[in-house]
Amino acid sequence: MSSSDDGTAGSDFDGPQVAVDSVSKTYRSESGPVEALSDISFDVERGAFVSIVGPSGSGKSTCFRIIAGLESATSGEARVDGSPVTGPGPDRGMVFQDDALFPWRTVAGNVRYGLEEVGAPAGTSKRDRVEYCLDLVGLAEKADAYPRELSGGQRQRVGIARALAVDPPILLMDEPFASVDARTKTTLHSELLDIWSETRKTVLFVTHDIEEAVYLSDRVVVLSEGPGTVLDEVTVDIARPRDRTADAFTDVKAEILGYFE
Repeated sequence: MSSSDDGTAGSDFDGPQVAVDSVSKTYRSESGPVEALSDISFDVERGAFVSIVGPSGSGKSTCFRIIAGLESATSGEARVDGSPVTGPGPDRGMVFQDDALFPWRTVAGNVRYGLEEVGAPAGTSKRDRVEYCLDLVGLAEKADAYPRELSGGQRQRVGIARALAVDPPILLMDEPFASVDARTKTTLHSELLDIWSETRKTVLFVTHDIEEAVYLSDRVVVLSEGPGTVLDEVTVDIARPRDRTADAFTDVKAEILGYFE
């Protein structure tokens, strides 16, 4: 494990690791401007697990893409460790709903891709880092397999391993489990929390699934229907592992659901 695997090293900035400050986003279309986000603000503390929820069209993925540096805000800004986001960077690992694995590369080759671009973290080799990340997601025995030989859940595990390979302090996840079945999703939830517990990354998780957000998160940012605004930030003060049938769990779930009924 590299020296920054606790997700806390690498910055002397003592403010929130991710800050979204008065961000608005308007797209241009043939029929006129389309406002996706309207003046949203929230922070993500170092080492926290924060989810963004909202109905379709609330701008969840737009917010994700602005923090990832894949899009720019129309007004306001996203900051990482106090510095404005101007583009993608190795400080933010990204996992998408579409795993986007390279079909011509083995599992190990896919995980190694980012390391070929930026090099291995200090104190380790590319080979050791790939082995560590595959072991972390439980796919060490699939290192030489190709994506076509994997299940949907296994493919998403490879995507997570690839995002973690360069040891980013922040993991950004945009509906990564939306396309897997309910049983696989439940397993992936537990595995993701195990990974988060071991690596102490800061996780920002986008989902439309309120139960998923409550199960995973320290805090849930609730966005309105589009254009997205922040309706609330709900703290999930429930000890892990969480029982989805417990009264405390269903109460938080109902509180968030109430914003959309």
